[in-house]
Amino acid sequence: MTEEIYRTAVIIGAGHAAGELATSLRDNGWNGRIILIGEEPHLPYHRPPLSKTYLSGSATAESLLIKPPATYQKANVEIISDMRVLRIDRQTKKVELANGELIRYDKLVLTTGGRPRPLQVPQSVLAAQSGNFHYLRTMADVDAMRRQFEPNMRLVIVGGGYIGLEVAAVAIKAHLKVTVLEAFPRVLARVTAPELSAYYERKHREAGVEIRTGVQVSGLEMDGSGDAVSAVLCADGTRVPADLVVVGIGLIPNTELAEEAELAVDNGILVNDHAQTSDPDIYAAGDCTNHPNASLGRRLRLESVPNALEQARTAAAAICGKHKPYNVVPWFWSDQYDLKLKMVGLSQGYDQLVIRGSMDSDSFSAFYLQDGLVLAADTINRPPEFMLAKRIIAEQIRLAPEQLAAASVPLKSLLPTS
Repeated sequence: MTEEIYRTAVIIGAGHAAGELATSLRDNGWNGRIILIGEEPHLPYHRPPLSKTYLSGSATAESLLIKPPATYQKANVEIISDMRVLRIDRQTKKVELANGELIRYDKLVLTTGGRPRPLQVPQSVLAAQSGNFHYLRTMADVDAMRRQFEPNMRLVIVGGGYIGLEVAAVAIKAHLKVTVLEAFPRVLARVTAPELSAYYERKHREAGVEIRTGVQVSGLEMDGSGDAVSAVLCADGTRVPADLVVVGIGLIPNTELAEEAELAVDNGILVNDHAQTSDPDIYAAGDCTNHPNASLGRRLRLESVPNALEQARTAAAAICGKHKPYNVVPWFWSDQYDLKLKMVGLSQGYDQLVIRGSMDSDSFSAFYLQDGLVLAADTINRPPEFMLAKRIIAEQIRLAPEQLAAASVPLKSLLPTS
């Protein structure tokens, strides 16, 4: 037996990055122990379906599992579920669990993800303890929410981002009465162009969703029992009656363990292009990290499944002495009604928007350009163009706006053949 067999890799967290990292370590030749510690009672599972197919009831808990139990067993991954890690002792290289157990590590990976940003208005703390006020991050959150999805129930959604709009789409199909309250002048304001915001607002209104933009939530009204929210209060004096409330106003990265261990943190756990933190024996991956992206030329924190998976693979390779720098163009997706939106790149700073196809057809692409270079693309029901857009952005292929707009000319024919 070699000394490597006695080495231990500990993974804190049980999301996409954790599930991928555990098996990737084995694939990269890690011979020692692998211990995965998660706070939820489940194996790592897919989170994007929570606000879509799982909320609608068309996906089961089992179908959400990223990998079946047999995969972890085959890789000899030890899983500790339903357990919180209290602290990291970098001097002794141990993590302390909530049950008092100490686990020594040789390499440690933080895949702690994030938690919903709380609504901070009067009565929000009391509301969070009630039965009809929900945030959406875990399977348990959706289980509690779904039990209240009954026809004609008045659902008020605070936040017009992707989570809020995806929940609205599911709820309206379940015949609830849905109102979306968005603080910005338009929905999806942080991530897409005004033209796309207007398109999604129109589609939701046509489906029966009431969307109110430029609305500041100022408080919550509790019913006589104090056990349920009866209305959402707005700064303009409006009272919006509610049978249930869902809040989706962003994510806070879980960096507390890293901060207490005095790792470098700045809007996420700071990592290099090998997913390594300021401690050479500690790595991090996923929503909790702030990483350098060579393609974009800056640091950023991404809340994205593809980012979590790629960073996990990078971390696993680095831990095993194989250097595979992380440099991936970010991409995302959202399903609302029959609209499959796939996005690639980041559009901040664009100075020109080019629409390819007709927005009235529910099949089109939107290209964001800066100084003639494509920064990002949003594609609606156009999977082939999404794949081509990924290549255009990654390879910085320059196309004239009139070429991008010419929907009658196949996009593929405009790209270099080699």
